[in-house]
Amino acid sequence: MRPVDLAPKVFSTVGLPAARRVELWETHNATALIALDVNTTESLDATEINVQLPRIHLARVAGSAHVVNRSAAVIKRSPANSVAVYLTLRGDAWFEDEEGSRALRPGNVLISEADRPFARGFRRGLEELVVKADHAALPQVAWLSKPVIASFGNDGPVNQYARALARAAARATRPGCHLPADEGTVLDLIAVLAGGRAVAPATAHRAAARSHIEEHLTSPDLGAEQVAAAIGISERQLSRVFAADGTSVPRHILSRRLDLAHSILSSEPTADRASARSETITEIAARCGFTSATYFSHAFRARFGRRAGDVRREAQAPLPHPR
Repeated sequence: MRPVDLAPKVFSTVGLPAARRVELWETHNATALIALDVNTTESLDATEINVQLPRIHLARVAGSAHVVNRSAAVIKRSPANSVAVYLTLRGDAWFEDEEGSRALRPGNVLISEADRPFARGFRRGLEELVVKADHAALPQVAWLSKPVIASFGNDGPVNQYARALARAAARATRPGCHLPADEGTVLDLIAVLAGGRAVAPATAHRAAARSHIEEHLTSPDLGAEQVAAAIGISERQLSRVFAADGTSVPRHILSRRLDLAHSILSSEPTADRASARSETITEIAARCGFTSATYFSHAFRARFGRRAGDVRREAQAPLPHPR
């Protein structure tokens, strides 16, 4: 059996009939992200890269000028039961709800309830990252009475958790991404940003630690000592944070490295990945941060119940022709 495909999916209105672009864009977003009514005075050129995980949906969106509206009628028709996070990369935007209107510039992140009416506008087009997180996966976050705005770069003092969230969403929605976003890390980052001081310090420490691990996953020297020093707590305190989650820093690092290796090995070969296809299992293991090929082989088989070579051969085998 081939592994479940968690790779980014692309949808674009470019090349579609101009008269149907808005309709098809609305239909796509209602399924892949959040249902919205779209208004524009010109032909809509928009592209969205989507990543669907069990508890979070991520997207990278680029498009021409338009306005979106999530009205009470849209919410009733298509409730999301989630928190929406918008990270502006390019273009000035505005966000309006019952609390008033707010300007959003590149480097801003806005977190809002998806099931409270709002409108958003992009006068000169946009490029942004979007995360939708199910409320059930965010027990630390109560209903947000008003949107939360922070900066991950370019505009105002940088919030380290906002920056880490932007980097995680950017990596996950990058074409050719091998490793799906770590849901726990993304959810912790949203919880810290949305909950502020009401969130337990352990959640903030875990978010910072797991974000550092994601950023440095393939470094062979990555370990508890380096992670603790990077986020400014003791190794003992860091160990307690991970133990409360039923794991340890070494086990978490190993798990993420094995996920990365499995994703690389199970990727179907393409013409633009010729060099990756010629890599040995040992070279792939080293690329994922392993210093011992033997240890990697044992750990991989213990985790997935199969040898790394078998996973790779199955991925590279041609699919049977339909009869």
